[in-house]
Amino acid sequence: MTSSSIHPPQRFLFGPGPTQVAPSVYTAMSQTIVSHLDPYFFEVSEGIQEMLRAVFGTSNKLTFSISGTGSGGMETAISSLVEQGTRVCVFANGFFCDRMTEMAKRQGGNVVRLEKPWGEVFTDAEAKEFIEREKPQVVMFVQAETSTGAFQQGTGICKAAHDAGALVIGDVVTSLGAMPVKVDETGIDIAYSCTQKGLSCVPGLSPITVSPRAAEFIEARKTPNRSWYFDLKLLNDYYKVSHRYHHTASATLFYGLHEALSLIKQEGVEQRWARHREMHHEFVKGVEKLGMRMHVPVEHRIVNLNTPVVPEGVDDAKVRKILLDEHGIEIMGGFGPLAGKVFRIGVMGPLATSEHVQKFLKVFADALERSRTAATVTK
Repeated sequence: MTSSSIHPPQRFLFGPGPTQVAPSVYTAMSQTIVSHLDPYFFEVSEGIQEMLRAVFGTSNKLTFSISGTGSGGMETAISSLVEQGTRVCVFANGFFCDRMTEMAKRQGGNVVRLEKPWGEVFTDAEAKEFIEREKPQVVMFVQAETSTGAFQQGTGICKAAHDAGALVIGDVVTSLGAMPVKVDETGIDIAYSCTQKGLSCVPGLSPITVSPRAAEFIEARKTPNRSWYFDLKLLNDYYKVSHRYHHTASATLFYGLHEALSLIKQEGVEQRWARHREMHHEFVKGVEKLGMRMHVPVEHRIVNLNTPVVPEGVDDAKVRKILLDEHGIEIMGGFGPLAGKVFRIGVMGPLATSEHVQKFLKVFADALERSRTAATVTK
């Protein structure tokens, strides 16, 4: 056997994504590929669809994973429901709400936004008033905002939208696989995600689920989707109906996702949610002992993506450099309005254990202290 030309460094991925991947996922991805039209490929895809329904919390028939990252899922959802002149309401409180806005505008949507500072969430009363006033056809919100660490409960948004006759797009990119998403209970019509966060897989695929109401709209729309690649009619035909060629899907990525979902199934979806919640509490307790506070109020936090506030006198870039250079640990900082103000620290999948959390907190404390000392000396 010839040796590989690729020799990546060992990393502990405590960032917002990509996150740590279990060894068995890599093993699955090393298996012999089949073509994108092979019966075995569609057998793997069918298994993925069944397991995705459990993590999405849905019985939607139209549930599968498409070739593309989470942004591909976002564009699939938006291009499917937004046409020229479609009235779109966006609940805007972070970076990915802004990305949704831009995509909707490019589809010709007439976009209106309800704004809040990054890290805050919307009340049911605010959602109801906004939607009743604007009378949209499509409503969009981010359930778990990766840029802020805030979790938006969407039940009130979806109820108000449905009362107004609108369809709802929900971004569940960070929450899927680590928190209860509850698509059906919440009322989301199209939810999309990614594979490299709560599902603890590699990047490259985007799980998506579509309600019967949304599927009926897509089937009946008179204008063609402006995106050929992300046209849900064509994708559904490829993955679930005729299996006619649409694009060359990667069998390797599908093997990896199947294994990652199988690990979730073996652990139990609710047990996995509970593990992430418990490790979040342990992490928060640890950073609070270091004198830090969290950016998001306790009742609105994403449990697998933490945003502690950078302490006064600490250079966040220096902290991140120490962790990466000396310990192989990756975390991320804030950006946009939160640049230099928060750390973004993911505790997901294989790293969501007490052993890993405590090891992280120990070296994190050291990096904070050294950064603070360096900042003081610089002054």
